[in-house]
Amino acid sequence: MRLLTWNIQCGKGCDGVTDLARIVSIAQEFSDADVYCFQEVSDNFPNLGGGKDQSDELASLLPGYVPVFRPAIEAVDDFGTIHRFGNMTLSRLPVMQVANHLLPWPEAASVRSMRRHALDVTVQAAFGPLRIVNTHLEYHSVSQRDAQIRRLLDLQEEASNGAMMAKIYKEPYTAQTLAASSLLCGDFNFDVSDRQHALIAKSDRPGLNYRDAWSIRHPGKPHALTCGLYDHEQWSEGPDCRDFIFATEDLAERVRRVDVNTATAASDHQPIVVELAD
Repeated sequence: MRLLTWNIQCGKGCDGVTDLARIVSIAQEFSDADVYCFQEVSDNFPNLGGGKDQSDELASLLPGYVPVFRPAIEAVDDFGTIHRFGNMTLSRLPVMQVANHLLPWPEAASVRSMRRHALDVTVQAAFGPLRIVNTHLEYHSVSQRDAQIRRLLDLQEEASNGAMMAKIYKEPYTAQTLAASSLLCGDFNFDVSDRQHALIAKSDRPGLNYRDAWSIRHPGKPHALTCGLYDHEQWSEGPDCRDFIFATEDLAERVRRVDVNTATAASDHQPIVVELAD
């Protein structure tokens, strides 16, 4: 089972060109993934991607995949026009359950920030149900990230200690699947040396905890850089590693590959892939 995660910056490359077809082509060339997780997908924001519905375009570029787009931001202007911004997960594995978790946004008015979310899609992998959590945490506020991390860990603890399988789809109570096994991926906006990375990678909650998939596959090896390699204007302090894939402890022995594509400049971030043994 292969998953690729990428903050695509609404398809805007370091050359200033917005091209979602290029994004998908590079993603597929890097990994024929079963699941693609994209952050920063825009719909109807004129300054982002020309105002197009990027979720619809990405779905059309990946036929055969179930497209799941959910917004963190869904704003309605004075003319009744809806503007959306969020994450998108596309899966060719059967999708069993979808949830969209709006993450905490404390003291929102005190700092430049935006609403963040975690798109939670449960798929049927060969080894069982797998929760794929696609997220993008706040950039500007450390305290908001702290609150968002706590919520992500709460969600995993809840799932780990209350796992269930849907049985009958005739009514809501019996139509719910909650998987303990999980991949948490996306743009976390903290560095690998930051204490916030340890909050996730060294968490010790009841049940299954997350561990850094890179460290599982490459113990002792420094993380590959995932942002700022080519966009020196936005990342004036130099390249960094802010994008991660975390796997629950039960998946550690299944991790076969974790790689970062450091060659592409199709976004200001780099795509990451993980492969799990069936």
